[in-house]
Amino acid sequence: MSQSSHDTAAYVASLMAIDKATIPADGGELFNRLIFARSPYLLQHAENPVAWYEWGPPAFDKAHSENIPILLSIGYATCHWCHVMAHESFEDEEVARLLNRYFVCIKVDREERPDIDDFYMAVSQALTGSGGWPLNIFMTPDKRPFMAITYLPKRGGNGMSGLMELLGNIAALWRQRPDMIEKNCRGIMEALESGRKQRVNETAPDITAITEKALQTLRRIYDPKHGGFGSAPKFPMPIYLSWLIWQNLPHPHPNTLFMPQRVLEGEGTLQMALYTLRKMREGGIWDQLGGGVHRYSVDKFWLAPHFEKMLYDQAMLSRVATEAFLATGDPFYRAMTEDIFTFVMRELQTAEGAFCSALDADSEGVEGKFYVWDKSQVDTCLGVDAELFCRYHAVTDKGNFEGENILTAPLTLDEFCQKHQLNLDETQEVLLRGRARLLKLREERIRPLRDDKVITSWNGLMISALANASVIFNNPEYAASAALAATFIINKLRREDGRVLRSYLNGASEVPGFLEDYAFLAGGMLDLFEATLEQKWLKEARTLAGDILHLFRDPDSGEFTLIGHDAEQMPSRVSSDHDGVTPSAFARTAHLLYRLAWIDNRPDLFGFAHSALDGIRSEIEQNPLGHLGALQLLTLMAAEPATATFSGDTSSPESFVLNAELHRHAIKNLVIRSEKQHAPLSLTLCVPGTCYPAVTTVDELNRLLS
Repeated sequence: MSQSSHDTAAYVASLMAIDKATIPADGGELFNRLIFARSPYLLQHAENPVAWYEWGPPAFDKAHSENIPILLSIGYATCHWCHVMAHESFEDEEVARLLNRYFVCIKVDREERPDIDDFYMAVSQALTGSGGWPLNIFMTPDKRPFMAITYLPKRGGNGMSGLMELLGNIAALWRQRPDMIEKNCRGIMEALESGRKQRVNETAPDITAITEKALQTLRRIYDPKHGGFGSAPKFPMPIYLSWLIWQNLPHPHPNTLFMPQRVLEGEGTLQMALYTLRKMREGGIWDQLGGGVHRYSVDKFWLAPHFEKMLYDQAMLSRVATEAFLATGDPFYRAMTEDIFTFVMRELQTAEGAFCSALDADSEGVEGKFYVWDKSQVDTCLGVDAELFCRYHAVTDKGNFEGENILTAPLTLDEFCQKHQLNLDETQEVLLRGRARLLKLREERIRPLRDDKVITSWNGLMISALANASVIFNNPEYAASAALAATFIINKLRREDGRVLRSYLNGASEVPGFLEDYAFLAGGMLDLFEATLEQKWLKEARTLAGDILHLFRDPDSGEFTLIGHDAEQMPSRVSSDHDGVTPSAFARTAHLLYRLAWIDNRPDLFGFAHSALDGIRSEIEQNPLGHLGALQLLTLMAAEPATATFSGDTSSPESFVLNAELHRHAIKNLVIRSEKQHAPLSLTLCVPGTCYPAVTTVDELNRLLS
């Protein structure tokens, strides 16, 4: 089966199913070496005429022995422009002849090897001022880079070179001017090392000043008309939203700690976050039929998305929507969370409970084809319900996206019914019925590829989101779903020696887990403990924290690293680590150690928590928006938390209900402890300087909190 069928999912599945026992090591006549890969992204290139290698000794040995440069191409399975460059160039015989003659070509899945991606992305940003995927690096056999490009068409035009011209020029330069190549390599490596040294700052940051700087920056780039930050393309930026909501939660202070806070949407910084969530929920970036959020909007209106769906986006945004509900009590935000979870558990969760990485943007070779509608299709499917459905979801004959319709919801149901003088219950019934019918019809289409890789760190984020929502919404089913994923990781992605591994697809990868894998997973385990009060999850978090101190901390300098001491190292340590589409691993590590320090009464962990932030302290001042997680933690560390200690039978349904009621009151810095005893259930609350009498029921707790 060839990829020309445009059913990428079926194509990749067919390659996985091939018996590879008789295929030679180089892939033979039909394939290249990527036929032996587990990554769906690498398998998509297994029939390329390019003689691809996976990252590893065979590729570097060939480059050394033949003294030829390396083309390193980094991407991921659901990357639209990776597909475009593959079709234009890497599937092209003419390009392949040039590459195979003058280069050793290596393909890397950035989700499997974030260490490789981090290093060479830093190179791209240093050389060009930007980055992205596909990321193509030209480098020496000893892995030192001398040029970086992202997408490039096969042929140039309008005075710009294409890939063919560039490959010819680099091949000639390698043979004729090796001194120039070497000069480039040295200059890049020196610039990377110099940049890292400049980030060292031993002075304590001024948290108040940096917080105000971050708030002013967010206010300046906020879009008050459409929500979000900046202009097109517009990303959800859940870390911004979470931090803004967090600013409005109560502080752990005597007498005011337990006052439930329900704030109005028009108030201050919270409004930016809440309005942004609402505008995203109205737009095409939100899947109005299936739930969940697409990667980003190509416009500033949240209308036309880049259609891929990433697990980490679902995890981060569902957590933010839960926090918005906690801050406001508005069921709109709870519904957002629940819609995301419905999508994730329906389309990304495996039968064994783990969560897959992503859904592709493309199907049948076209981005977004799976999600868009011609009005006639909607009319035919919905019949008499079509007129009202199309009015609500802004479906027209003209369309809003290349002649077709991305479903949106410009008005809330209440607003729509008031505007058109409609009965709310009857209208809701029509809309729900219409969505169900269209979703069923959509399921008959050729589906986008699902990248079935189970990535440890991203699963950790989803475990956290589910566990947090379970106790805030008083929904044990979410905790049960999180526990399934956690159990899968423990059983399938841990070596016999205890080393956590990066990913799983038809077996565990051999790549050791990175700091983000340990920190995000341990945070998920701790959130599961906080939600369920089950000691086994706390035990797992403690074990992972101990592994972090052993594998990622230099015992002499105290410095933390993103790559374990026992793993392959890049040519230079460049990544400073920051909050991006996923949180900073350093900040999450510090938060984990801080929480465990209070839970287990271990003052030594406070020092380690501070050390985890040492490498980014200067960056927190220079770029606070890139380090909001660290800034939040430094704020928490300036004061004692509130502690809630559960004693007695903590495995009972009553304990979950009592815990859920406690969390409903939105305490900003709350630490949960559990002391399992053969005694009736009780809960003791302490704030700095004060402990309150133990309570045993929800009514007693509410009397205390009010």
